[in-house]
Amino acid sequence: MLVDQELIEKARARDYAAFNQLVLAYRKRILGTISRLIGRPEDVEDVAQEVFVRLYYSLDQLRAAEVFEPWLYRLTVNASYDYLRRARRRSESRMADLSEQQVMMADSLAGSRRQEEEQQKSKTREFVDALFRHVSEEDRILLTLKEVEGLSLKELEQIYGVNENALKVRLFRARHRVLKAYNGAMADGKL
Repeated sequence: MLVDQELIEKARARDYAAFNQLVLAYRKRILGTISRLIGRPEDVEDVAQEVFVRLYYSLDQLRAAEVFEPWLYRLTVNASYDYLRRARRRSESRMADLSEQQVMMADSLAGSRRQEEEQQKSKTREFVDALFRHVSEEDRILLTLKEVEGLSLKELEQIYGVNENALKVRLFRARHRVLKAYNGAMADGKL
């Protein structure tokens, strides 16, 4: 937990300085979560402000200070989903105001963008596959589990049966070998 329980209790008692400390302590984490959820950098600050307003007015509903972080995370997720629902409704109402020809043009443009995105994803996949052909299968699997699948070090510890420090060393070395393969392939003109 980024703050102690005493600070949370003070904020629950409407101590403005304590609440401000909570906001400062969790601001970056909340902004990062919102950014990943809504995908619109220009609206992240607005959603974060909504989260902290909700937090202020609902702190008295918090059962215990020990559950503060999961509770704040839940507020953040809910505010982000509310934002996404409002954005979707605005988009739908705007589409209804368009003429049939404008809708057809918008569909065509969206289809070409989708095709461009798919082509870019395909190129990226091919590039990563080409890099992985230059490293061992063990490195490829470890990096895929960590970087693509997003497994935590704790989860990887259970899979590999080694401690966290050993995994960090393996990941560092695997990344280094991929970088070396990349540099070698670029020098040879293979990528």
